[in-house]
Amino acid sequence: MGARGETLTGLSGLGDLILTCSSPQSRNFALGLALGRGEQPPAGKLAEGEFTAPVLIELAASQNIEMPVSEAVASILSGRSTIDAAISGLLTRPFRAEE
Repeated sequence: MGARGETLTGLSGLGDLILTCSSPQSRNFALGLALGRGEQPPAGKLAEGEFTAPVLIELAASQNIEMPVSEAVASILSGRSTIDAAISGLLTRPFRAEE
């Protein structure tokens, strides 16, 4: 589901995903950019991803699904990991076949 409750189907869902990932107007993009620069997140801007990341990880775990990138993002957002440590952890994961 997207930020406004729509599913990721069709061109509108794809457009929403692309905009969220690439536009400085996107609150999620602004949050990621601030974190990457080592700055505080923009004040007064609610980024949905900050609150949905831990829920996604919990749901994935309940379904026995590994989501290492999402786990790294949730760890960074919660302050349990630095960006450098998360990247290092992802890059040193053992190679295996993806399903």
